[in-house]
Amino acid sequence: MQSSGNSILITGGGSGIGAALAHEFHAAGNQVIIAGRRQAALDAVVAEHPGMAAMTLDMEDPAEIQDFAEKLVAEFPALNAVLLNAGIMVAEEKVDLATAEATIATNLLGPIRLAHALLPHLEAQPAATILTVSSGLAFVPLAATPTYCATKAAIHSWSISMREQLKATSVELVEIVPPGVQTDLMPGHADNAQMMPLADFINETMGLLRQQPTPAEIHVERVKFLSEATKRGEFAQVFGILNGAH
Repeated sequence: MQSSGNSILITGGGSGIGAALAHEFHAAGNQVIIAGRRQAALDAVVAEHPGMAAMTLDMEDPAEIQDFAEKLVAEFPALNAVLLNAGIMVAEEKVDLATAEATIATNLLGPIRLAHALLPHLEAQPAATILTVSSGLAFVPLAATPTYCATKAAIHSWSISMREQLKATSVELVEIVPPGVQTDLMPGHADNAQMMPLADFINETMGLLRQQPTPAEIHVERVKFLSEATKRGEFAQVFGILNGAH
């Protein structure tokens, strides 16, 4: 994707990775629209970035996603990039059905629904980009968060298939694969020294996104312990380390 001159929607843009990427894209000369559930969080980000816009969106609500997409395109007809970043990560004890359903709705169905709603508009642009966000846990799962890991594995697979389907169109699909990052995605992550500092993750990710051509998958060095474990023949070993096996 081009590094500037885009009109880009970033879901989950009120905090964490989404807010940090919004800052970087804005600073690089892009029109940035952030979306999320919490108006106050969105307003705080926009207040620091004159010219940035914000719209509320509940990624669990199919009807709201469709209405949001129509309003977004009407207000920002130059929209040519979408970063599907919104997600939740909740620990589960065995099968926690309420958590599982909310996680699937937000992390998997939400991005698919929003992509479906916006794809006709994106395909009409001379060049457009859909960016998905999976996780290193798509490749080696964390047993404490089974549904989160499953949704990220599904996003990884969906991204591969959709990239193939879109290869003859003007829309490219780029998958960002984060490691554990110091954000508030789960309690304790922001202060966990084992997580990658947010600023370091953003700097490395933006550097990879600026490459031409843009890599199909964005793997910072820190995530390769997980994302390349199977390639190295070390899946079982890495799974054991990740899940506390001795």
